[in-house]
Amino acid sequence: MQTSTVPSSGRIEELRQALEAADAVVVGAGAGLSASAGLTYSGERFERYFSDFREKYGIRDMYSGGFYPFQTLEEYWAWWSRHIWYNRYVEAPKPVYRELLALVQDRDCFVLTTNVDHQFQMAGFDKKRLFYTQGDYGLWQCSRPCCQRTWDNEETVRRMLAEQKDMRVPPELVPRCPVCGSPMTMNLRTDDTFVQDEGWYAAAERYQDFLRRHRGLRVLFLELGVGGNTPGIIKYPFWKMTQENEKAMYACVNQAEAYVPETIRTRAICIRGDIGEVLQRLTTQPGGR
Repeated sequence: MQTSTVPSSGRIEELRQALEAADAVVVGAGAGLSASAGLTYSGERFERYFSDFREKYGIRDMYSGGFYPFQTLEEYWAWWSRHIWYNRYVEAPKPVYRELLALVQDRDCFVLTTNVDHQFQMAGFDKKRLFYTQGDYGLWQCSRPCCQRTWDNEETVRRMLAEQKDMRVPPELVPRCPVCGSPMTMNLRTDDTFVQDEGWYAAAERYQDFLRRHRGLRVLFLELGVGGNTPGIIKYPFWKMTQENEKAMYACVNQAEAYVPETIRTRAICIRGDIGEVLQRLTTQPGGR
C-alpha cells in the first residue's frame, strides 16, 4: 500500500494535471468531505444545537444521538428534527462543496456519495449527476416498511423545529405513513428495512450508464473523504475500475486514509490532508481553474 505524508505542491500539481487530462471525472464522496466543509457532529457545533439533549440524556455527539433509545416518538422527533434541519437544510459553513463544483462543473462528471446531507445540490451540482446510495436526511419512509416509497419532510421538520418544547414535538406532528399508519422513520441505510424508491433506482441507473459510456476512456476516479466503514461502495470499486482500465487514474484526498494498492500505484495520486485546503490550492495556485 502506498501512502502520502503532506499535501505537497507536487502532488497537487499531479492532481491538477489529471483533472485537465481526464475525459470524465467520477467523484466518490464520503463523510470526510462534509467534515472538511464544517458539518462536524461533535464539539462546538454539537453544543450549539444539542446542549439540552447532552444535559438530559448524556448524548455526546450527533452521531450517537441518532441511535439513542428515546422513550417516546415526541422526544425522538424533537432530536431528529434538529438533526435533519442543521445537517440537511442549512448549507455547510465552509465553501468546500462550491470549490469542488468550480473544479468539475465544466467537465463530464458524476458524483457517487454515501453522504446524506444534500450539500452537493445546495452547492449547485446537477441532480441528474448525483447518486446518494445511503439515503437522504430530507426523506422519510415507513418504518415497517409497507411500501417502497419515500416522502419529503421539509415542511413538517420546519414546524417540529419551531414548535418543540422541553425536547418534545407536539403529538400531532409525529409523522405516520400515509399508506398504513405506522410511524415514519428516516430514509437512511441502517438495516434491511432501507427503502430504495424509484428515485434511488433511477439515480443508480444513471450512474451505471455514465460508467458504461466512459469505459476504456481517460477517467479520473476522485475519492474524497471516504473512510473504512463502507469501502465496498466507493473505495474498492474505484480501485477495481482503475485497475481494469489502463487509461484511468485514481486520486484520493483524505486526512488519514490516503492509500492505494500496489497494483495501481503508478496511476494513483494519494494526498493526506484537509480536502478544503487541497481544493482551494487547486483553484488558486497557478494553473488552477
